[in-house]
Amino acid sequence: SATTLLRAEQVGVLSFDDVDHPYGDEDEAALEAEVNGNWTPQEKALHEARLKAKAKRRVRKSSSRSESLSESLSGELADGDSYSSKGKVPVPNDRKSRTGKGRGLPKKGGAGGKGVWGAAGMVYEVEEPDVKDPNYDEVAQGDTVYATVVPEVDERELEKTVNPIVREYFEHGDTKEVQMLLKELNLGHHKYEFSSLAVSLSLEGKASHRELTSRLLRDLVGKVLSESDMARAFDKILKELPDLMLDTPEAPQMLGQFIARAIADHALPMAFLDRYKGKVDCDHARAALDRAAVLLSMKREMVRLDNVWGVGGGLRPVKHLVKEMNFLLKEYLVSGEVKEAERCLRDLEVPHFHHELVYEAVVMVLESKGDTAVKMCKLLQAFWKIGLITVDQMNRGFQRVYDELPEINLDVPHAHSIMESFTDLCYQESVITKQLRDSCPSRGRKRFVSEGDGGLIKN
Repeated sequence: SATTLLRAEQVGVLSFDDVDHPYGDEDEAALEAEVNGNWTPQEKALHEARLKAKAKRRVRKSSSRSESLSESLSGELADGDSYSSKGKVPVPNDRKSRTGKGRGLPKKGGAGGKGVWGAAGMVYEVEEPDVKDPNYDEVAQGDTVYATVVPEVDERELEKTVNPIVREYFEHGDTKEVQMLLKELNLGHHKYEFSSLAVSLSLEGKASHRELTSRLLRDLVGKVLSESDMARAFDKILKELPDLMLDTPEAPQMLGQFIARAIADHALPMAFLDRYKGKVDCDHARAALDRAAVLLSMKREMVRLDNVWGVGGGLRPVKHLVKEMNFLLKEYLVSGEVKEAERCLRDLEVPHFHHELVYEAVVMVLESKGDTAVKMCKLLQAFWKIGLITVDQMNRGFQRVYDELPEINLDVPHAHSIMESFTDLCYQESVITKQLRDSCPSRGRKRFVSEGDGGLIKN
């Protein structure tokens, strides 16, 4: 009967899910009309039970429960559970397992999840403060030490960084400044290449540059570079010697002198030459090492080879410079080559002492005869035009002769007249200024009464 079916549905013994009935969704309107029509009360109750069963089926279809849940619940009913979970509505924010397999305990013992400090009774160890922590307090950490980190110079940028330092050193000659600049740079494991670059640049320069480079290598050892760094630098130069000869054909002899000077200055170890005995295949490297061995064998007591490059520039004694300039002028009077005289004067590297050349040239004119005055005027004119002798040096040289003219006149009786004619010639050739020509001293001659001037001194 309808009443029996309704009670069975309420206790969950029988479900309309499993009952096949002939009614569909399209017949709901017709059925609804018949309910209010000729149905008996029993048929009306049966129809209401069917509608309730259909509503429950729709709730089950929209639920997210899996088939395993139905099986587990049916198993519990079979074991005599006092209620059925099929009709249980899910509770929102329920953190219990929905599979029915859990023990009902919180995850990770209550130590997991958002906003959880950990399990009860858990003791944390002392952690070191992390600088990258957003809550890191710099003031609370005590005194802070700041250090400047200099990045290591790239190998490709090494030459661009070192070359200006070496070229500037050739101008001022201060090794302490180079030491300070190198300490500010982080050359890293390319530190030894500074010595090789300095030597390569000096090979293309003058003798004074090579002298300065030898002094620089001596002063850097023990402060910025070590003997092993210096040995690596010269090993590299020996390998690059064929390329260096393209610009400097005398590179093997010069490199040998560098090696000998470095060993004598204790910048290179004594066993540097012994390592290459019988192991050199390059003829140019062998010539450089042989040159160094010969120079070291000449110094039995291993004193410094200070004169291996010659004493350069203003470090030369004055007597030596005067002797070199006299020899230069005498060679010019014989050969008449102005270019050679210019080269010799530039090699002396004493532009502040060129007034000595002017002085010696004028004195030679006073003490000589013939066309010496014309040749000397031509030489001074050439040096004046190319700017080798400045106006200050020219004036100082002539003024020194003016001051010493009375003493020169003791050996050269006609020194005043020769000097007057020579200054006139130099002024005509635009070698000296009009003021310098007019300041030339002249010596008057006392006239006799018979000459008709009353014995007056002629100006």
